[in-house]
Amino acid sequence: MNPVAIRLLNQQLYRPQFSNPTEVVNYMGAMQAQEYRMMRWAVAMRTSKPSASAFKEAFDRGQIIRLHLMRGTWQLVSAEDYWSLLDLCAPKAIAVTKGWMSSNKISIPDEELAKISEILAQTAADNGSATKDDFVQALIEKGINIDDHRLSYHIRMAEMSGLLCSGDLQPLKATYALAANKVKHRTRIDRDEALMMFARKYFRSRQPATLEDFVWWSGLNVSDCRKGIALLGDYLHKENWHGRDFYLTEDCRTRGFRKGKYLLIPPYDEYLISYKSRDIVLSPDYKHKAHNNSGIFQPIIAHNGIICGNWTPFRENCPPEFFLGEHNSDLQEEWSAFKKFHNS
Repeated sequence: MNPVAIRLLNQQLYRPQFSNPTEVVNYMGAMQAQEYRMMRWAVAMRTSKPSASAFKEAFDRGQIIRLHLMRGTWQLVSAEDYWSLLDLCAPKAIAVTKGWMSSNKISIPDEELAKISEILAQTAADNGSATKDDFVQALIEKGINIDDHRLSYHIRMAEMSGLLCSGDLQPLKATYALAANKVKHRTRIDRDEALMMFARKYFRSRQPATLEDFVWWSGLNVSDCRKGIALLGDYLHKENWHGRDFYLTEDCRTRGFRKGKYLLIPPYDEYLISYKSRDIVLSPDYKHKAHNNSGIFQPIIAHNGIICGNWTPFRENCPPEFFLGEHNSDLQEEWSAFKKFHNS
């Protein structure tokens, strides 16, 4: 087994099989979206023809949704999966968020939560796409002044309850819409069906991956993750590699890997954040170059799938910095592709 090559192919970073952003997000199940600008490249680089305008169109039409979900962090999900993933993941994510609030000595009574949620919902409905500043202004008009940190928790809880989701895509500022208006309601599926779907999408797009990787990424309990794997039955099989058991799917992509390719990978990309153990593609000696212990991830360069350097997305004359191996390439082809996408 060549786990690096298999991950590159199944994560759609080599020879992508999809032509539009919605297909990519639906295939991946959920994608980290911490960086409002760079989440677009994370999706687009997994399409056959990266297009910023195609991403914006899909986002504005509500085919791709951004919200706080797994692990209480920002995710992109497809409209097709939105309601099912809320049912599956939100209870745990809400519990995690309440834990953070408690550690920050923030307590939001139910009465306050209901009152603020109503104002947020009305503002989003009135504006179509409301910014955080719009929420602040609406609250002030109601005689309510709350600090930014507290308001952020209110917005996050509104997202995880299915009240708010992403509005139209703006260059820099996130906007919020009423989820009921943005995402078409679909027939709800039962929890086991949702869990099986979630596990299938994870292992199909991140394989080879371990149980521990799935637990980390999904934010679900170990028992739920074991159950999701069991529900998939013969669709998954185990392979042992260097003493660890990895799961692969019966339709795993294994052909198409070619050496020599560089990738300019955005911060928080699924190529790293999908896994609890990242040593397959990132030397432990250099993990601080890719992320710190507080969960801050950097833009990285991969060569043949191995993380070897850093890059700066929005600065013209900032050369790449390699920390692993010898590299003669100036990355011009990859840099040109990114600039073409960013300007499209």
